[in-house]
Amino acid sequence: MMKKRPRSQARHKRHSLPVSYGLKMKTETIIRKAVPEEAPLLSDLAFRSKAYWGYDDAFMTACREELTLSTAKVLEHPTYVLETGGEIVGFYNLEHISGEVVELGYLFVEPREIGNGYGSALVQHARETAKRLGYQSITIQGDPNARGFYEAWGARLVGSRPSASIAGRELPLFRLWL
Repeated sequence: MMKKRPRSQARHKRHSLPVSYGLKMKTETIIRKAVPEEAPLLSDLAFRSKAYWGYDDAFMTACREELTLSTAKVLEHPTYVLETGGEIVGFYNLEHISGEVVELGYLFVEPREIGNGYGSALVQHARETAKRLGYQSITIQGDPNARGFYEAWGARLVGSRPSASIAGRELPLFRLWL
């Protein structure tokens, strides 16, 4: 028997998709469209997720603005959250670059959930979303620590891009063909 969603989440049900990308689900896991009011919560999640890699306080402070997802971005760009057991444990955002290319603007998972397949579920959903929207590839400016993750999904290193937060820091730039 399916568990009834709390009334506050009922408005999302129509847009929710069950996640089945090989996850061993103990509770209901869905990916649904984010709502603008969740932007502060998602920004905090992004900050915690970035800190997972052991960056110091000065680095994290410098990245705060770049890791902040605005309500406008949620409204203007496809943004999806992954919920398990009614709790948001990850999200992604796609930003239009051209008629053929979209950028993975954000992809973050709660640190305690990294390694449980949620990042992969989000990448797969982002690929399907980008393809459905008519894009041919996804550009990804990734954290250097996530290189293996994106390459495992078939993304190819195509160059680098200067960090918007840390002067002199270059970040790997990937292309994922759809």
